[in-house]
Amino acid sequence: MRRLTRSMAFAAALLLCACDVQLRDTTPAQYQANHDLGMYEVSAIVAHDFLVTPGSIYVVAQGDKQRIVLTPNADRTEWHGLYSVRCRSSFPLQFVIDWKLPLDVRRKVVPAVPHQVRLLEPPLTRAVTLESAGTAPKGGWQGAVEYRFVTVPTVEITGAHIEPLSGSAEDVAAARPLSVISPLPIAGGCGDILQLRIASSAQHAHGTLVIDTTDPADPHWRTRVEFSPI
Repeated sequence: MRRLTRSMAFAAALLLCACDVQLRDTTPAQYQANHDLGMYEVSAIVAHDFLVTPGSIYVVAQGDKQRIVLTPNADRTEWHGLYSVRCRSSFPLQFVIDWKLPLDVRRKVVPAVPHQVRLLEPPLTRAVTLESAGTAPKGGWQGAVEYRFVTVPTVEITGAHIEPLSGSAEDVAAARPLSVISPLPIAGGCGDILQLRIASSAQHAHGTLVIDTTDPADPHWRTRVEFSPI
């Protein structure tokens, strides 16, 4: 009798151990933000014990009031879906996995607390060449440097000034004709094009435009500016 009891207990324990499903998050830790698409792949790899039927497994990604039903590959070990988000520097993510057993339905949430997938601000304008052909108009030649911020709902360019490209006498002289003529601050929403206007009193000039912003990802940014007849 004792042997039978032990055998039954061992069998029950074996069944419990053979009914689990494991999930490993394979979503990248970060993406460069793509405002135009606004979709990011989330993915996971699933493994199961021998008493679990692959066809009984279903995986959902969730976060920020979103539930994304993931699509499996042929053997249901790899699951993929697209998470929709814009104007954020990160999004929360966790997976809900459900599977059926003969007498039970089980669920697991991985991780227990959602983790954050970072969205990186794409590089702002690094360099621009502005045309200075013909005779100088009143106020000098003018042009605009454009910036676009996509990981914050709103943004301001709070400050802007010109610096020489280097400390050499030539670069100092080349930056002297340049000036920022746009009134500040310049405010805009996520994905808007913000224009900062620059003037040059000389047909040939170059320097570094340094801006200050309210975007935590890019509180300061440097853009090489050159005026040329092209």
